[in-house]
Amino acid sequence: MAQEHFYQVDLKWRNGRVGEVSSPDLSTTIECATPPEFEGGVPNVWSPEHFYAAAINSCFMTTFLAIAEKSKVAFESFEAKTVIKLEILEKGFVISEAVITPQVKLVDYDKDNERVLKVFEKTKKHCLVTNSMKTEVTVEPVVA
Repeated sequence: MAQEHFYQVDLKWRNGRVGEVSSPDLSTTIECATPPEFEGGVPNVWSPEHFYAAAINSCFMTTFLAIAEKSKVAFESFEAKTVIKLEILEKGFVISEAVITPQVKLVDYDKDNERVLKVFEKTKKHCLVTNSMKTEVTVEPVVA
C-alpha cells in the first residue's frame, strides 16, 4: 500500500444555503446545506455536522471490519450510531464530543465476547478519522 493517498471532494453552491458535494471518483452527489439550527439553515438536508459524524461512523466501521477479520471474530450483524455534540466555547463553535455506539451480534457469543471487546479497543485506537481530530471520542459497544 502506498504511503500517501489523496481523496478529492468538490462542492458547488446551488442557491441560498444549499450546495452539492461530489467527487470525480464517485458516481453520486449529495445535497448539503447549513443545518436548521442556524439562521438560514435548511431542514432535511445533509449538513457539515452530519458529514462529520458520518466520517467518524464510517471510518469506525471499516476499521472494525478489518480488525475483526484479522482477529477471526465472526459476527452476524454490525450497526453503529454516532452522536456528536456541537457547542459554543470561548473560541466559537466546536464539535467537542462524539459518542460511537456500535452494536454487534456475534455468531458465538461465548467464544468471541472478550475478543470482540479487544477488537473495539483496537478499532478506537486505529481509526484514522478520530485520530485526526480534536473531538473527544467515546465508544460504548453493545454486544449480543
